[in-house]
Amino acid sequence: MTTDPKTYAEFWDFYVYEHSKPLTRLLHLVGTTLGLVLLAFFVARGEWYYFPVFFVAGYGFAWFAHFVVEKNRPASFRFPFWSFISDFKMIGFMLAGRMAAEVERVRRDARSATLEVAQAGH
Repeated sequence: MTTDPKTYAEFWDFYVYEHSKPLTRLLHLVGTTLGLVLLAFFVARGEWYYFPVFFVAGYGFAWFAHFVVEKNRPASFRFPFWSFISDFKMIGFMLAGRMAAEVERVRRDARSATLEVAQAGH
């Protein structure tokens, strides 16, 4: 697995690896959901000037999860567009009950790649 993805497929594996803990994923779900609810609320009320609260709620939960739970740097710093899309893809996987299996697939692929590199060096 690359830490410098060039394609979205490579990025998705990197993203999943960086969201390996269930609490991280849960905090992303809570933050994204709260952010969307606040966005809808402010738009419905015509209070567009509160729009930044949407981002604070959404990213606040996610960044807390990365810094405190995963102890890594949010992918949104380097890949904002792909990260934004991947938040929704991850939530879709979570709601479908498929995210844990996706994390295991990425971990397995990363272990295989590490083993291949180690074997090539001997």
